[in-house]
Amino acid sequence: MPNKTTYTKIAAKIIFITMLVTLIAAYMYGEYMKRDAITNLAHVDAKKTSMLVFETLYSAMQRGWNKDDLEEIITRLNSVDSQMKVNVYRSERVVQLFGEIEKDKIARETDKNIAKAITGEEILNISDAEMIEYYYPVIAKENCLKCHTNVKSGDVLGVIDVSYPIDNLKVPLTEMINFFIVFIVLFSIVIYLSIFIELNQYLIKPIKNFSNMIKNITASQDMRKRIEVNDNIEEIDSIKDVFNSMLDSIEHQFYFDSLTGLENRRRLTEKLEEGQNIFLIIINIDAFQEINDLYGDPAGDLILKEFAQFLKELMIDNEGLYRLHSDEFAHVCNSGMDMDEFKIFVSFLSEKIAQKSFKIDEKSEVSLSATMGISHGSEMLLVNADVALKLAKKTKKNYLIYDASMAMTKEYEKNFDWTKRLKKAIEEDKIVPVFQPIVDTKTEKIVKYEALMRMMDDHGLYIAPIHFLELAKKNKLYHQLTKIMIEKTFKKFEHLPYFVSINISVEDILNKEIYAYILKKLDDSGIGHKIVFEIIESEGIENFDKVFEFIINVKKYGAKISIDDFGTGYSNFEYLMKLKVDYIKIDGSMIKNIDSDKNSQMITKSIVSFAKNMNIKTVAEFVHSKNVFEKVKELDVDYSQGYYFGEPTDTIVSEA
Repeated sequence: MPNKTTYTKIAAKIIFITMLVTLIAAYMYGEYMKRDAITNLAHVDAKKTSMLVFETLYSAMQRGWNKDDLEEIITRLNSVDSQMKVNVYRSERVVQLFGEIEKDKIARETDKNIAKAITGEEILNISDAEMIEYYYPVIAKENCLKCHTNVKSGDVLGVIDVSYPIDNLKVPLTEMINFFIVFIVLFSIVIYLSIFIELNQYLIKPIKNFSNMIKNITASQDMRKRIEVNDNIEEIDSIKDVFNSMLDSIEHQFYFDSLTGLENRRRLTEKLEEGQNIFLIIINIDAFQEINDLYGDPAGDLILKEFAQFLKELMIDNEGLYRLHSDEFAHVCNSGMDMDEFKIFVSFLSEKIAQKSFKIDEKSEVSLSATMGISHGSEMLLVNADVALKLAKKTKKNYLIYDASMAMTKEYEKNFDWTKRLKKAIEEDKIVPVFQPIVDTKTEKIVKYEALMRMMDDHGLYIAPIHFLELAKKNKLYHQLTKIMIEKTFKKFEHLPYFVSINISVEDILNKEIYAYILKKLDDSGIGHKIVFEIIESEGIENFDKVFEFIINVKKYGAKISIDDFGTGYSNFEYLMKLKVDYIKIDGSMIKNIDSDKNSQMITKSIVSFAKNMNIKTVAEFVHSKNVFEKVKELDVDYSQGYYFGEPTDTIVSEA
């Protein structure tokens, strides 16, 4: 996710970049102005200086001074200002008449600026804005031709080289330009700070406050909250009004029933969470679906609207009425009535509903009756009122007020229903084993199966024993289930080349009938060497001697013993040594996350190490992925079982 920014950062960034660009532009323009001014002024100044030097030398030449005299004049000019230098170089045409001076020759041959100036080009150089170097070409005029007979007007007679510092010229310009830049900087800062303050005050801050209010409303999940802003900005105020209107609309849809206009179940739930000591009535219209079937849904909706209005008129202060769904309404009564007064009110309500007729059209009208469930207090009011309503309908009462005995009745009804289903499944032979493969961890080949109990429903779907096993124990059906599993598993594996594990509890072992039944099946079937009895460890061992006796007896037929869910219940290594078991099935809670859980890895490693020292094989259950299997394999567990290799099924892989 990209990093988010804020209006404050955006505004500051825009102002900073704009200000930086402005300052850079101002600086560059100031430098340009300064250099341009210096260049123009220096050119004019240097040219005037060079012309004065020429006129001085020309006057001397008219008087017949020789070159030594001229050199002396130049020397005197150079002594005027230690920082100013004046040099004069003659062209080759002048040399032809008046002779060569060595320094002139060297200058013409080595100095590019002098060479250019001799061609007639004025050269102005300003080095680092500190020194002016000006090369002034001396052009022959008509009056020069008297002495310089070998030239014509316009030819270059020589070059005057003048150089001097520009301090006196630069300082005023620099000060002026610097003042200009400082002024621009200060002006820009003031302007942009003003813009930023205004932007922050009237745009960024209001939007930020608006955003924070929305976050608070969202975090609180309270649809009744609204945005309140104190900024005198029309646009923000307009956004606030639109947003609050949207919240009004959402709240109405969220908390109100669209047909009747009453508050809905969600609003009632919030009301009940306040924990007040109140009465709650659930009002259910009897056989309302018949009205819809007979007159149609539009007529049914019309009746519901009229019924809602009728109820509002009957309620104290016309408040506290809710529509839960379809033909069911609720009323919260907190007017301070005691139980006797409330019963009178409920009887009155029931009577008024029965007396009321509702028109469908000009020719048809219907009468309604309603059943009511009532609860009182501050907790679980909706659940308790619903229990009372269902019981009132079942017993054909106009209303019932919830009491604790109704909860027990509900639980008994549930248990009674499951008991009937379980008995029916036993009678119809719908208790069946399914088989899950167990593989050799090293070879990944199936070596045995575990038989798991299931109950088939009327649609042929399997129901896991978690739904009925405890109930079977309470109703003394548990041992019947054990017998069925043993009988069907033995028959299934009579001619199969695999071992099979059957779960039994300590309760089974201690039951004489089951004990004898197991030994008889081992004796009659002759397949004891294929059978592994998995003792469910969560049961615990209270009668150790009896369990040990059972193990000794079944092993006489070649059967083996496994401890199921090792790692919970009574699991300890002392029991393993005493019971002489053949397998340990490591509890699935440690295996399912063993690829990432270091503690599970450590415990499993300890179990495997102990088992190998005791010559006991280990089985990992709940192996549901490749990563888990690879970790189990790494820890050297002998066998693996889980959905990664196959889910429980009623068929065996090797069957034809």
